[in-house]
Amino acid sequence: MNELLLAGIYAALAAFAVCVVICPLAIPHLRRLKFGQNVRTDGPESHLKKTGTPTMGGVAIVLSIIGASLFFIKGDGRAADVLVMTASFGVIGFIDDYLKIKKKSSDGLLFMQKIIAQLIPTAYFIWRLYSSGADMSVYIPFTNIFLDLKYLTAPFIVCAVLGFVNGVNLTDGLDGLASGVTALVSIFLFFVAFAAGSKLSIVSGAAVGALLGFLLFNSHPAKVFMGDTGSLALGGLISATAIILRMPLVVALVGLIYFVESLSTMLQVGYFKLTKKLYGKGKRIFKMAPFHHHLEQCGYKETQVVAVFYIFTAVMCLIGFLATRNVF
Repeated sequence: MNELLLAGIYAALAAFAVCVVICPLAIPHLRRLKFGQNVRTDGPESHLKKTGTPTMGGVAIVLSIIGASLFFIKGDGRAADVLVMTASFGVIGFIDDYLKIKKKSSDGLLFMQKIIAQLIPTAYFIWRLYSSGADMSVYIPFTNIFLDLKYLTAPFIVCAVLGFVNGVNLTDGLDGLASGVTALVSIFLFFVAFAAGSKLSIVSGAAVGALLGFLLFNSHPAKVFMGDTGSLALGGLISATAIILRMPLVVALVGLIYFVESLSTMLQVGYFKLTKKLYGKGKRIFKMAPFHHHLEQCGYKETQVVAVFYIFTAVMCLIGFLATRNVF
């Protein structure tokens, strides 16, 4: 069997094992420290019972991915860049989670603080790509074209990173939703990276293993949440991997759920502010945002919404493979 494929499988199994060991050890410790989730009071009433469920479980995901990957990447620069992005965004998420716990609120870092913090590792990532002479062209799905964005490259990368990171973050609102959807996206990245002969397949494999291990404790009813520690770290991993593979548009297609969740939130907030300014009373497009909460308010059970999002993402992965058939 191909050595790169084997390394990716071993990394997945190692990350799975590490996460399965860390989670049951960490969950009681998080409870003792009272690192519990503060559920939004303006969210679905059914979620109020989740208040106090241990959060910051993303630490287990990050440690599993980095630990398993470092053992197999053998100093590969590109894989190291992805791990740095994963760790950096994980730290930002950890600070955000800690502030929420300390303030006993669902609000951590202020919006601008979070954006500025996210721009720092993103700027370093862009510098690494430029300084190493990386090919930063962008593949156009279903074609043979790799488009050179020239002076728009850096702004595009910033938008892509922040879009993916905050998309994953917004998707993390139901038991097992972000972890399952991102596991499927990571499987797609694993095969694309393997086809490209890149050791990013090892990091993607580790992400798959860590997320499957975490799902044992995060699926409904969740015993632990990943928190921003996990969702921001995963967003950093997905975005950096997609950009290095020159596949951000394809991965945006595969991870369309992230876009739907982000767009529904932006439309809801924007429309509410606009109508409040025009009519003195804010109106809403959706019953609640992000979109998964809208579906809950329409009468769908949490587990039904999660299952539909899994199926949709799996189908988008298949379409993603078709979108790249001209390349591999």
